[in-house]
Amino acid sequence: MNQEQMDIKTPEYVSLQFQVAGLGSRSAAFLIDLLLLTIVNILIFLIVLLIMNGTSPIPFFMFENTIPLAIMIIVLSILNGGYFFAFEFFSGGRTIGKKLIGIRVIQENGHSITLLSSFIRNLIRIIDSLPTAYFLGIIMIFFHSKHKRLGDVVAGTIVVHERKMKRKKKLSAIEKEIQNRGISKDDFIIDDWTIKSLGNKDWKLVSTYASRFTQLSLEERNQLTKQIADILFPKIGLEVAGNNEADLENTLLVLYLILRDEWEFEM
Repeated sequence: MNQEQMDIKTPEYVSLQFQVAGLGSRSAAFLIDLLLLTIVNILIFLIVLLIMNGTSPIPFFMFENTIPLAIMIIVLSILNGGYFFAFEFFSGGRTIGKKLIGIRVIQENGHSITLLSSFIRNLIRIIDSLPTAYFLGIIMIFFHSKHKRLGDVVAGTIVVHERKMKRKKKLSAIEKEIQNRGISKDDFIIDDWTIKSLGNKDWKLVSTYASRFTQLSLEERNQLTKQIADILFPKIGLEVAGNNEADLENTLLVLYLILRDEWEFEM
């Protein structure tokens, strides 16, 4: 089936257009992930085998002490079961395979996938894999109008092609300011849990700050910087005290760059 365009209107009444990922791209991403998991599984198995055989000349399958094997089975179960769930939630809807192919999982409303949705869609993966070789999942993706498998239907998610923001030929005022200051989003390391804890209201607050930054007088800018820092800094584990105006401004502008990747879509 051909890849299709899909229009989404977010709760904030913003219209977004995505290209739905079809069976081909999703299958390619899954095969890459499966290959990586297989390699890791084999490596873990070989390591355990070497450890067990290194302590005794008896073949590992004849060991009376099966604790290492039991631990290996538990580790492999957690690894194989949690790989897709963990990567999709902590990496913005992208497993390694999806990232290489250029697709990602998002909510039907256009927002990033939530913890619950990631858990549900990967729990239902068990059903999608029935009766063998993901037969049910393949059939559903092929015939569903939005190329969804059962896990996507239940979790309210959809797999789309990555949206790359178009670089404007002319930098905006705030982009010029950020460039002149020599700062980037790499200047401030913020963990995924903290990013997920910052919601749409926080993004609107910091984006409004960035849009007004170059238009305000120095006095007004200092006052606004202090107000917004008092609101956002506690949420990201920083203290306002001890920082001068320039440090506060730079931190908020870096936070703007980080959240822009999470919330801002190409119109």
